[in-house]
Amino acid sequence: RTLPLTAAMVLAFASSAKAQSLVEMFDAARGYDAGFISAKAQFEANLAKANQTLGGILPNIALSASATRTYFEGRNDSGAAWPITPNPRTYGTGVGAVTLTQPLYRPAAWAAYRQGGHLLQQAAAQFEAAEQDLLIRVSQAYFDVLTSEDSLALVQAQKKAVGEQLASAQRNFEVGTATITGVRDAQARFDLATAQEIAGENDLRIKRLALDLAVGLSNAKPKRLANNTKLITPPTEDVNTWVTQSETTSPAVRQAQLGLDIASQEVNKATAGHKPTLDAQISYSGVRNVDGSATSPSGSHIFNPSAAVVLNVPIFAGFSTMYKVKEATALEDKARSDYENARRATAQATRTAYFGLVAGLSQVKAYEAAEASSQSALDANKLGYSVGVNINIDVLNSQSQLY
Repeated sequence: RTLPLTAAMVLAFASSAKAQSLVEMFDAARGYDAGFISAKAQFEANLAKANQTLGGILPNIALSASATRTYFEGRNDSGAAWPITPNPRTYGTGVGAVTLTQPLYRPAAWAAYRQGGHLLQQAAAQFEAAEQDLLIRVSQAYFDVLTSEDSLALVQAQKKAVGEQLASAQRNFEVGTATITGVRDAQARFDLATAQEIAGENDLRIKRLALDLAVGLSNAKPKRLANNTKLITPPTEDVNTWVTQSETTSPAVRQAQLGLDIASQEVNKATAGHKPTLDAQISYSGVRNVDGSATSPSGSHIFNPSAAVVLNVPIFAGFSTMYKVKEATALEDKARSDYENARRATAQATRTAYFGLVAGLSQVKAYEAAEASSQSALDANKLGYSVGVNINIDVLNSQSQLY
C-alpha cells in the first residue's frame, strides 16, 4: 500500500542525510500512535467476533462425565427382609457420554453466519479508515512544519530587505535628500517584521512539537520539497466521475453499507425466532456400577449409543420475539439513513476537494504571474525612489506585495 507513496516521495523530495521523508514518518507513526494501535487491536477483535458465528452451523461435540458414591439401605413396609444382600451397602456409579450435535435447520444461525461475513468486511473498512486518518494527520503535521519554515524564511527575508531600506532612508535623510517620514516608515516596517519573526519562530517550534508527538520521534525533521518539484496536472475527469468513485471506495461509505447489510441480517435473526429448528444428535454414553446398584448386588457396565433428530417448535415466548423483530426493523431503518448520510457527506467532501484542487492549481499560476509583476513594480519603485520621484513608503509597499 505504501509503494506508490514511496515512489512519489522519492521524486518529490530532495535527499537529505538527517531529514526524514513522509513515508519514514508514517511508518514510525504506525508503531507509535495510540489511536492507530487501538484501531488495530479493535480490528483483530472484530475479526475474532465475526468468526464466532461459525459455531452456529458447524457440529458441536460435548463430553460429560460424573461419579457418584451412594449409601443404600432397603426395608420392606411389612417388616420382611430386603431381598437383595448385602443390605445396607455402599456402591459407586460412573456416567460418561459424548454427544455430537449437527444443526440441520437453524435460520437464526445461518443469518448470524452471513452477518459474520459482513462484519469481517466492516472490520477491514474500519481499519482502512483508521489508517487513512493516521496518514492525513501525519501529513498535516509534516507539511505544517514545512509551511511554518517557509513563513519564517519569508519574514526573515522581508526583515532583511526592510532593514536595507531603513539604512538607505537614514543615509538619504542625513544628506538631506529625504525626509524623516521615510525613516520612520521604514523603522515601523522593520519593527513589525521583527515581531512577525518572533511569532514565526514560536509557531515553528509548536509545529515541530506537534510533528514529534504525531510520529513518536525526537526532533523530527521533514525533508524539504525539491526545487524542481512540478505540480500535478489538473484532473481530466469531471467531478461526477470522482464522486461516483468515492461512493464506491470510501471506507466511510463501505462501513455504512455493510452496517445496513448487518442490520438486515439482524432482522432475519429476529424473525427466525418464530421458526422451528431441527438438529441431528449422535450420543454414546455408558454407566458403570461399582459394587452393585440399588437393584443388583454385583457390578455392571451399561453402554447406550443413540441417534436422534430433535425438532424444536417455538409456540409462545411472551411477545419477546415480536418486539425483537420491531427493534431490529427500526435499527435497519436507522442504518439505511446512516448509509444515505454517509453517501451524501462523502460526495460533498469529494466535490470540495476536487474544486479546491482545481482552484489551487489555478491560484499557483496566478501567483507566479503576480510575483513577476510585483518584482517589476518593486524595481520601478526603487528606481523612482533613487531619482527622487517616489517616496520610501512606495518601496516598502512594493516589497510587502512581492513577499
